[in-house]
Amino acid sequence: MQAFSAQDIPEDWRVLLGDYFESKDWLALQNNLQVQLSQHPECIRPEPQNFFKAFSLTPLDQVKVVILGQDPYHSPGLAQGLAFSIPGNIPTNSRAFPSSLRNITKALALEGFGVLPNGDLYDWAKQGVLLLNTALSVKLGEAGSHTNLGWKPLIDRLISSLALQKPHLVWMLWGGHAQSKLPLIEVGTNQLILQSSHPSGLGVYKTNQPFLQPGGTASCGHFTKANEWLLEHQKTPIQWVSQSQAHEKNLFSPRN
Repeated sequence: MQAFSAQDIPEDWRVLLGDYFESKDWLALQNNLQVQLSQHPECIRPEPQNFFKAFSLTPLDQVKVVILGQDPYHSPGLAQGLAFSIPGNIPTNSRAFPSSLRNITKALALEGFGVLPNGDLYDWAKQGVLLLNTALSVKLGEAGSHTNLGWKPLIDRLISSLALQKPHLVWMLWGGHAQSKLPLIEVGTNQLILQSSHPSGLGVYKTNQPFLQPGGTASCGHFTKANEWLLEHQKTPIQWVSQSQAHEKNLFSPRN
């Protein structure tokens, strides 16, 4: 039977979460998830060993930027344990390529970074970008299906503790769900909080803070602002698109 435990979370992140693992909230999450893993082991994404992949790839002392997603992709073959990221072998011009990632790469191009040749954001995570979903599991074909299993107390504790303990972080809050975490972040000191509509095809142009301007003429500028902030605070900026990737922009075929 598939299973997971607190030991799947790297020690630095467990220390940040403090006494959370002694709480009823942790016990409830464990019990609820174990029921799902017992009943539908083939339908849970990502696989349990990847629930905490974002923490494994981005150690606590290296976090510079936090991008908040909602829950993992619920379509087959997409969820990796990193918010917004998908396997690199999915062609950018295929129907499986999520609209959110398509619009993220449009924003990067508009800001002068070039375009991502694929949707695997592993390199961001290794540079200190915490790609954090607010629920870390989902049932295939059912968006939001694990939202109420008990992930919220864990992620809320993590967000508030991160903001309190690490000054000068950049937070990218795209869409209403991510922005609902704003009070947890504002307890911290000297945090850069960037907000816009969600980059999905349904929400990208909505609200008075669009992720992309209608017509795709400009972006929200979040990637540029993040790097400016990091430089201002003597931190290495994020290489959002590597030079080798930038030369591969002909591989990307934009679609609406």
